[in-house]
Amino acid sequence: MPAPAPRKNHKVLGRLSLPERTFVADALRTETVGGVLLLAAAIAALIWANTPIRESYESVRDFHVGPAALGLDLSIEHWAADGLLAVFFFVAGIELKRELVAGDLRDPRAAALPVVAALSGMAVPALVYTLVNVTGGGSFDGWAVPTATDIAFALAVLAVIGTSLPSSLRAFLLTLAVVDDLFAILIIAVFFTENLNFAALGGAAVGLAVFWLLLRRGVRGWYVYVPLALVIWGLMYNSGVHATIAGVAMGLMLRCTTRKDEGEQRSPGERIEHLVRPLSAGLAVPLFALFSAGVAVSGGALGEVFTRPETLGVVLGLVVGKAVGIFGGTWLTARFTRASLSDDLAWPDVFAVSSLAGIGFTVSLLIGELAFAGDKALTDEVKAAVLMGSLIAAVLSGVLLKIRNAKYRRLWEDEERDEDLDGIPDIYEQDNPAYHLRMAEIHERKAAEHRRLAEVTGGASEGNDGPA
Repeated sequence: MPAPAPRKNHKVLGRLSLPERTFVADALRTETVGGVLLLAAAIAALIWANTPIRESYESVRDFHVGPAALGLDLSIEHWAADGLLAVFFFVAGIELKRELVAGDLRDPRAAALPVVAALSGMAVPALVYTLVNVTGGGSFDGWAVPTATDIAFALAVLAVIGTSLPSSLRAFLLTLAVVDDLFAILIIAVFFTENLNFAALGGAAVGLAVFWLLLRRGVRGWYVYVPLALVIWGLMYNSGVHATIAGVAMGLMLRCTTRKDEGEQRSPGERIEHLVRPLSAGLAVPLFALFSAGVAVSGGALGEVFTRPETLGVVLGLVVGKAVGIFGGTWLTARFTRASLSDDLAWPDVFAVSSLAGIGFTVSLLIGELAFAGDKALTDEVKAAVLMGSLIAAVLSGVLLKIRNAKYRRLWEDEERDEDLDGIPDIYEQDNPAYHLRMAEIHERKAAEHRRLAEVTGGASEGNDGPA
């Protein structure tokens, strides 16, 4: 009886396929620009809220606008958190749908790594927060605050210190954030919904059904979908369920597969994401940061961040919990699936990216507002803790990534090299005979040129050998 064939050992964080690499590059390019704007907005908010003109910041942030008859007489801060972030979660819904039907998450074995890593990266920070507050006698209400990852802010850090990070690590971070966003949405829906208005919730469900039917019928036109989306959002807000749920629900309904028989180059979901992502990354999220990150910061306030159990739990959850959770989840997944890390990477690279995920700015601020809605002072202290934890995580990951930056630069150059100038990196054409024939022609032309130059320079030197 023949021995069973050995189980094939697969690679963790190996090189992406060319289509996936192209998609990730396009997505991260927009998110990186958005992350820089987000960082600028957060700094502007802190300056505005900590200078003599801070009263103007509070008056603008707390100014109410909107139709009260529809239950939408909201403050500017509230509009930013519930309205603008619905756009952010709409894009997150499209990203998740694409990953599930056309990206890495469609393959259960490939999906296991980012899903387990993301779940571990949410469970461990929640556990760290809980342990700190058990020992310190604090409130458990903020357990979900350190569970989120802000991909835009993380990419802004990469834009400064990790410009050569290999695409596989960038894709890992992006997929982590997509799964993270999904579970953050579930946390908001399950744990921060108290009083339900079933009439409004039913109306939102009907609106979503109409949205889905229009998509399936192939109806086009922003003038149809935008008004309908606003109605769904308003009903969802009045239902008691956080209004951002409407955004992710509509994003998940978009078709993210192409119909080759109809000559589609990109799916409707990809086209709409391409249009809406700049609005989300460049406007919605920075404005949310502008009206949420403006907390009073002083030496005493910063000192309290490390002494009060609620705020210390947030900081340690982001800095320690995220890094340990994601790294541990990744290592355990590789260990129990008999996978090995890509030959180009080392486990310290995974830990560096895991620590980068401790930047939990946008969604952490949102959950902090929801968790401590009845205590304005504690809400501001938790916001300060989110800012401090995110800053520490950014500095720590920046140092770790900088140590390996020379290695990353070599990997990046290999991924980008295109000597035959056909628009496809050479590393993806090693199995293509036409590529090797093109390269042979290029090298033959270069060899002929060098032979000609050798003859010219040889003749010149012989002519100079005579007596002076």
